[in-house]
This record gives sequence, C-alpha cells and structure tokens, in this order.
Amino acid sequence: MKINELIEQSSEPMAYLHGGYEGTFPKIEQTLEGQELGFETKIQLEPTEAFGEYDAELIRVEPRSRFPEPLEVGMQFEGLLDEEDEDEDPDDLPIYIVTDIAEDHVVLDGNHPLAGVALRFDLKVVAVRAATTEEIDHRHVHGADGLALHSAAPEDDSAPVLH
Repeated sequence: MKINELIEQSSEPMAYLHGGYEGTFPKIEQTLEGQELGFETKIQLEPTEAFGEYDAELIRVEPRSRFPEPLEVGMQFEGLLDEEDEDEDPDDLPIYIVTDIAEDHVVLDGNHPLAGVALRFDLKVVAVRAATTEEIDHRHVHGADGLALHSAAPEDDSAPVLH
C-alpha cells in the first residue's frame, strides 16, 4: 500500500446507527457526536483506532494438503488452524488470506488487509434522523443499502440517531 493511496471512495453516503452500535469506528462516531446537517471535517485514525497493528504472529505456513483445489492467492478461509484454538467463540473465527502458494505449503495471513495502516476520512453529515424501533432492536440501519430516510422524527430525544 502506498502513502496517501485512495482506498475507497463512494458517491453514496454511509449510514450507521449512532450510539455505540459498532456500525463505524468509535473515533468517527465521537467526531460526529452532536453534529448537525452540513458539518464537515477530516480525521485520521491510527492503526489502533482502526484495524489494529500488523501482527507477525498471525502469519501461518500450513501444509498444501490441507487446502482444496483450485487454490489461489487472495482466497480467504475462515476457521481455526490449531486444536488449541478450539475454545474460540465460533462467531469470532479468524479469517486467513492466502498470500503465497508453494508446491508443499501455503502461506496465510490472519491480519486485516489494512492492519498497521493509518486511515484518513473526509466526513460530512448529509442527513440525520431518529432510528426506528426495528433498527434499534436489530442494532443496524435498514433500507436500501442500509439507508432509509424518514421525514419526521419521533418526539423521543433519547432514541439513537442515524448519521
């Protein structure tokens, strides 16, 4: 990855449920807390505030015989590689990315592709609305592409808001 490389750009706004529902990075949510329509800023997230530091311990070399055919660099596998890891929560299984293939072994990386990378975000509040009861119950935004705008907000000011 190159310095100042654009990783992602969208013409559509990102919608998330504000208030600790883990729909975005905590620093982004903190930055947007209490902001109104039209607010704009730029922030940088250090690796520890985004996808974590790169961890060389998450590189694994496994026998080629453990993997299916065809196998290609970039393929992802979810799961545990060691019996000692069997106590892991099944909802929190690591994802390994194949980074190299040799005749008798496969190199896997359990780091997120953006681990160790500082990220910059241009933020602009383009809509704010109260979340629906269903969204609160499900802990995420509903609607097309996660966004469904409503013209009237409920009177309950304690309801989480959607940014």
